[in-house]
Amino acid sequence: MTDRSSIRSLMRLWPYVRPVRARWFTAAVIAVVASCLGLVIPLVLKWLVDGPVTDRDPGGVGLGALVVLLLGLAEAGLFGLRRWLVARPLAGVEAAMRADLYRHVQRLPIAFHDRWASGQLLSRATTDLSLLRMFLAFPLTFLFVNGVTVLAGCAVLLVQDRVLGLVLLVPVVPLIVVCALFETRYSVVARRAQDQVGDLTTVVEESVLGIRVIKGFGQHRSQARAFRTLAERVRGTELGKARLLAGIWAVITIVPELAIGAALVLGTVRVADGDLSAGTLVAFLTTALALRWPVESIGFLLAMSQEAATAADRYFEVMAEPEEDDGGASRTGAPAVALSGGLRFEDVTFRYPDAPPGAPPVLAGIDLHVRPGETMALVGATGCGKTTLTALVPRLHEVTGGRILLDGVDVADLPRERLRELVAVAFEEPTLFSASVGENVLMGAGPAGAGEPELRRALDVAQADFVQNLPQGTATQVGEQGLSLSGGQRQRLALARAVVGRPRFLVLDDPLSALDVHTEGRVEAALREVLRDTTALVVAHRPSTVLLADRVALLSEGRIAAVGTHQELLRESAQYAWLMSGADGAAGGTR
Repeated sequence: MTDRSSIRSLMRLWPYVRPVRARWFTAAVIAVVASCLGLVIPLVLKWLVDGPVTDRDPGGVGLGALVVLLLGLAEAGLFGLRRWLVARPLAGVEAAMRADLYRHVQRLPIAFHDRWASGQLLSRATTDLSLLRMFLAFPLTFLFVNGVTVLAGCAVLLVQDRVLGLVLLVPVVPLIVVCALFETRYSVVARRAQDQVGDLTTVVEESVLGIRVIKGFGQHRSQARAFRTLAERVRGTELGKARLLAGIWAVITIVPELAIGAALVLGTVRVADGDLSAGTLVAFLTTALALRWPVESIGFLLAMSQEAATAADRYFEVMAEPEEDDGGASRTGAPAVALSGGLRFEDVTFRYPDAPPGAPPVLAGIDLHVRPGETMALVGATGCGKTTLTALVPRLHEVTGGRILLDGVDVADLPRERLRELVAVAFEEPTLFSASVGENVLMGAGPAGAGEPELRRALDVAQADFVQNLPQGTATQVGEQGLSLSGGQRQRLALARAVVGRPRFLVLDDPLSALDVHTEGRVEAALREVLRDTTALVVAHRPSTVLLADRVALLSEGRIAAVGTHQELLRESAQYAWLMSGADGAAGGTR
């Protein structure tokens, strides 16, 4: 590998390889010994031809054949031992890298996930890490082993006959130049191919998750065309890789074969002239043929190394993304939370990291105080920033300016683990995981956990009595994204998840939007009991949800336009009265 950038990329794997370096180096040494044993066989053949064969000694021929057989068995056994030594530890390296990637992705800010396609992350966690494991197990070892073998073989050739040895070494310089050019071109194509596989993975994942939409609107043909387009693009890139690999393989195969042919002709002439023994020529040609695979494999090994370097770059691109700032640094060093103060927004400003320069902020100068134990409804037209404001409380996004206080403590000063114990959230679009109903709900209990009584209470609050009719009750697996349940059922389970841990602060983003009128009334009645014991901020689109609140805040164009009770705002704010009259019929989520 002559490309220094590729070497730097692969050297970044060293912290993961370091714990298994002893077994890897042992395996590499064993492979070198096994490979060099193959170079001893030509020397035995030289002895056989010049000795027992020339002297017509059957016993010597039998002894030589036995030695060759034992050398072959020893070579095979050593290569098998090498494979055994590296298989388990390198599988552990892959597992450790995958675990680190998953852990890191969980700690990355929401802004990162807004930018990155999930398929790109998935391809890095699967395809790229498999490439790296294969590189560590085979190409990395054999680039070293084959390099040592070729050097040892060249030494053996030169010792046997210097003239013939130099004939075989003539192609070395052009081969080095060709390999350098190949690496440069192949690295570009390899990166393109792996990025395109990530795009293809994204399309497949979105098609599976959105299969109901695709079928519902009859878009299976258009999705199939989109998939075929990307698949053809990947196919074209892979064919480009194959052409490059075929070219380098042809050069690496033809040039040494021509050199071996020239050495054969010259050697035969010298044997005929008596300048060279037949045994020496046999040993020389056998050694040269034994070196064919180490030389011919260079193109294949370089290709795999370039793909591994690209995979390493893609992996560390994600790992280099900064994690969320924990704020309080450690739980023990976090400031104590006071017993009063409620939820307060002080001159809060926010704009998305990917917003164009000069674009106005989504939220500007937000001042709002939700008193301890109070429920505040947040009302506004679609797109005014309600969802964004609620996402700032648990620090799913970081404020651009100002601060948010929980009981007098800036949320930026609280460790995220502690903050998310204090604040529970329920989003308008409920997300469930491929787990049981109970596991999905108890996920909201946090590290402290919760038992069966808390689970039953949370399901009662959310009026999720439908759980009892499921095949295994709370042990029923809901399937990927919870799509085996209706929208209203998923929303009720998400609400149960938010209240199961009895949080001090509750943030609800239009939690009842998917419920029918009768179920909504029952949920609201039960939810009132929960809201008495917590400080809550509730995004509302309907008057029935607003009536859960003690006071209402009207958000307009990223600013708090008015605060008061429902009746006060109906009298004093024409915009609020218009919203509550149903003129703003869209109840969709806001960014």
